[in-house]
Amino acid sequence: MKPASRKARWAGKHSASPDAKRYLWVLGSIAPTCALLPSQLVARTGWEVLWWIGPIIALILVPALDWLVGEDGTNPRDEDYELLSNDRYYRWCTYLFLPVQLIGLAIATHMWSRDELSVVDKLGLSTTVGVVGAIGINAAHELGHRVEHLERWLAKFALAQSSYGHFYVEHNKGHHARVATPEDPASARLGESLWEFLPRSVIGGFGSALRLEQGRLQRKGLRWWTIHNNILQAWSMTLVLYATLLLAFGPKMLPYLLLQAVLGAGLLETVNYVEHYGLLRRQLPNGRWARCSPADSWNSDRMVTNIFLFHLQRHSDHHANPGRRYQTLRSSGEAPQLPAGYATMILLAAVPPLWRRVMDPRVLAHYNGDITRANIQPRKRKTILANQGEAATA
Repeated sequence: MKPASRKARWAGKHSASPDAKRYLWVLGSIAPTCALLPSQLVARTGWEVLWWIGPIIALILVPALDWLVGEDGTNPRDEDYELLSNDRYYRWCTYLFLPVQLIGLAIATHMWSRDELSVVDKLGLSTTVGVVGAIGINAAHELGHRVEHLERWLAKFALAQSSYGHFYVEHNKGHHARVATPEDPASARLGESLWEFLPRSVIGGFGSALRLEQGRLQRKGLRWWTIHNNILQAWSMTLVLYATLLLAFGPKMLPYLLLQAVLGAGLLETVNYVEHYGLLRRQLPNGRWARCSPADSWNSDRMVTNIFLFHLQRHSDHHANPGRRYQTLRSSGEAPQLPAGYATMILLAAVPPLWRRVMDPRVLAHYNGDITRANIQPRKRKTILANQGEAATA
């Protein structure tokens, strides 16, 4: 019996559900509890390093568990698609994230406003809350793709902590339309470091969201200043949330509140960098881009990160079939595979020479040695092509 099969039977043996991981999805709520834990853990252990428990779990523990547990190895059957899609249990697993996230933010804000913690400890707590905010954006990502009004409003609410409400518009209407093309600010190019990518994606995504929403409103005969503006709705939620916290706890907490927002958005954009690095959709004879396929996104099927991120790592199927709910996403053999889970790849991305050493050969292999088929950083194109030509000759 294969290890993946043993895990699947263990996870599903108490359930008649076709989903072997059914009762593991509630573990996704562990992520927002990171913001609830530090004060109690430090009080009971005396270990002040536990103010940093968010990055400890996300960047150390999860990669280690990914390595120990290994691949997921299970896909939902086609005949179970409707059953899984309509099972509201899975929606409540994402809904549960939001109140825990909000309570954790309120507790952290209270602690930032007081003098008991040192600046270093407050920075650790802010980093932990920022990690939670980044995972909250992932919950918003899942909810924002749905057609139900409630879930779309909840998506905007989940984005309020990180003050990244424009993501609701840009991701759905911009990124999904332009993914794996040079026009997409959220698709990283071969030879582009994370530190080059971040400002391009942040600034480009923000401008794109404004243009997309302005165009949508104009087609409906509406002006920018309307209650129907999706971006203004999301920003208003951030404004109300931050104003409430400011009134409740005072201005001393504000620098740490803003820091966690920056960290949350930065982690989101780092994941964007990982998901499409160097990949380019096929261009049709008429100049248009071919329909997005599983081959246009990097995939990873590590069990532990799959659970924590609601199958975000099955990103290839998500882009090929954006209407699928997370529990129905599949791992495709057509998709290029990352060598590790997202948590590990985030660490690699932070060190550009190491990232390129690991990922550039994989981009080349994905295109069967033809590097011209990749999405290449324009200012490095000549150098990359020349180096590849020299390597081919050798």
